[in-house]
Amino acid sequence: MSAEEVAAAIGYLASPAAASVTGTALAVDGGMQGLRLRPDGG
Repeated sequence: MSAEEVAAAIGYLASPAAASVTGTALAVDGGMQGLRLRPDGG
């Protein structure tokens, strides 16, 4: 992740285009969150 990518995410969230975005965690991690192993809960 570059500083520019993080800044773009911050810029989006601070812009009027994100007016309807509430209660969301925006992962700026290059897709790594989707690769993490999760407990199977069973």
